[in-house]
Amino acid sequence: MILCDFGRDADKRYQVPEKKMPAIVRSAYYVGMNNLNRRDLCIGLSAFAALGSLIAEAQAGAAAGPDGKLSKSVVFNYDQLPVKNNANGGTGRQVLSGTLVTGEFVEVHETTLPAGKMPHPPHKHSHSEFLLIREGNLEFINDGKPEPVGPGGVVFTASNVLHGLKNVGTTTASYFVVAVGVQTKES
Repeated sequence: MILCDFGRDADKRYQVPEKKMPAIVRSAYYVGMNNLNRRDLCIGLSAFAALGSLIAEAQAGAAAGPDGKLSKSVVFNYDQLPVKNNANGGTGRQVLSGTLVTGEFVEVHETTLPAGKMPHPPHKHSHSEFLLIREGNLEFINDGKPEPVGPGGVVFTASNVLHGLKNVGTTTASYFVVAVGVQTKES
């Protein structure tokens, strides 16, 4: 049995069988924090979650130096990239963004797209893009013409060409985007 402060009244102490305690609580107890109350534990867990997010964001920015130059080789672990929820019900993971030492701007992200959805309406921009399809059945809209693309497929989007993407399958689709070139406002 371990004494813990998890009641409504922080002054009351409760005996909790060690095996029924969450692992994080058992760990905290054994490193000398046996007097934590519920509020302190929640604050501590929130801090750990925020720290994990900051580490993932630091990982995504690790390749770029203070000048925005991508001059270091780095590994990006997928499960450590921060997840952003998109309005269409999908998610996105930012990998990196910056300028190569050879002068080209590069931006890489991953998108998960629900069945029947588009990430955004068709558009065009000054940079070129490569889409690397991981899973799902998509329709690439290439200057108004729909073209099917599935797992393992690669799409090249040329600069200033109207394009779009739609998940035409019955399951979630996911793909990576590698944008290269001059960045200007999309239209």
